[in-house]
Amino acid sequence: MPTNQVSIRQRRLAKILQATSGTIQVADVADALDTDRTHAAKLLAGWHNQGVLRRISRDLYVPVSPTALGQTQVLDDPWTLVPTLYEPGYIGGWSALEHWELTEQLFRSVCVLTSKRTPKGEREHQGVSFYVKTISKKRQFGTKTIWRGNVKVQISDPMKTMLDTIDDPYIGAGLQHTMDSLREYNEAYNSKADYERLLMYADRFSNGALFKKMGFLAEILEFDKSFIDECAQRLTKGYTYLDKTAENQKLVTRWRLWVPAGL
Repeated sequence: MPTNQVSIRQRRLAKILQATSGTIQVADVADALDTDRTHAAKLLAGWHNQGVLRRISRDLYVPVSPTALGQTQVLDDPWTLVPTLYEPGYIGGWSALEHWELTEQLFRSVCVLTSKRTPKGEREHQGVSFYVKTISKKRQFGTKTIWRGNVKVQISDPMKTMLDTIDDPYIGAGLQHTMDSLREYNEAYNSKADYERLLMYADRFSNGALFKKMGFLAEILEFDKSFIDECAQRLTKGYTYLDKTAENQKLVTRWRLWVPAGL
């Protein structure tokens, strides 16, 4: 390729990288270079074929640094993909537990909760495993904005994180780990205001089963009695399971809850 063409490509790429924040889409190129989307898409495809960029998904690319050539993972921080791939959504579950230091475990996969219509379960991007859970739009609350480099990412705050994992222990890395994290949570957030906020969040779930699970766990983990009483007052009719995956279950009538027999 002639030297002048190389320099043109380098200048274009430099301009695009300055205007973006780790990920690149057709619209970014069109805006940065003041060109139409068709030409922008062709430029991206060409740079992808040349190994300068790597395609993550349709219309989403990341720059390939010289040290990353030939490797599977390019991005230093896979969390920066979440706003583009799963908006509206947020980092939650075990990833949020780790972020808020409610667990000492380290997790290689990233847990994402989203109301976007997308296949749920295990996905892989850039050699990193993502677990995606679909939630309703009304549960898109209780998040905080954090900066990962120059990318803004949404993550569930400690209260919302605990409620999400109580509601579904799988994204809390299992029932036992969820309980351990809830114990850590209660040591860090045990003021009257903290309990009231947790109840307010739980009310927004509009899910009576959540209070059965939370009340039972709060009781055995020795939360403040007034909080436990508030959960008991919110019980609905019928019975539910604390952990549907457990084989041997026993019924705790006080909480109208089936719990693992060994618990």
